[in-house]
Amino acid sequence: MSDTTVTATTASAAARATTRAAATAGSAPPSASVLDSAAELSEFADQIADQIESFLVVVRAVARGDAPDSAVPMLLLEVSQLLLAGGRLGAVQDVVPEERFEEDPGPDPDLDELREKLAELLKPCDNYREVFDPLATQPELEARRISDDIASAVSDLAHGLTHYRAGRTLEALWWWQFSYLNAWGPAASAAVRALQSIIARSRLQE
Repeated sequence: MSDTTVTATTASAAARATTRAAATAGSAPPSASVLDSAAELSEFADQIADQIESFLVVVRAVARGDAPDSAVPMLLLEVSQLLLAGGRLGAVQDVVPEERFEEDPGPDPDLDELREKLAELLKPCDNYREVFDPLATQPELEARRISDDIASAVSDLAHGLTHYRAGRTLEALWWWQFSYLNAWGPAASAAVRALQSIIARSRLQE
């Protein structure tokens, strides 16, 4: 692992530790759904985990080159379905773990190879531009890559899945919900627009 990767991993862990208190202190939207019982939370976590595991399996298969001619449509379908899980996470009341600080699930996976393989598959349509914050007074365009967005989402989702598989259901839900709002949600939303544009341009120009 490179020094840059180690530094990024350390910074990511520090960011998770410092944002827990601020995130859990926030209030839920007035219309947020409430999961009242442990059984409801457990069932909800199982459903979200199933969707996330399906996404990770397909993305890794695409990166391996299992179906190179179908890479873009498959990614569009899987990222779109992933955003359904994200929408459900965003629609429920804030999940608050019992512990103030996140338990360390271990090192995050090295996704450089997955990112590079996706970039190679998506060449030359990997790069695109996105409005960083459409609600800003002066929205700015930023340069992005679909491969980066998807690899970033995989990292966030796998992190939460580690908690889930260790039986830390609340921790997993908190992480998936929080990172949906500030990390993998925006990345997946940007990527799905780019993927849809690729397919639309291809189909409409035929």
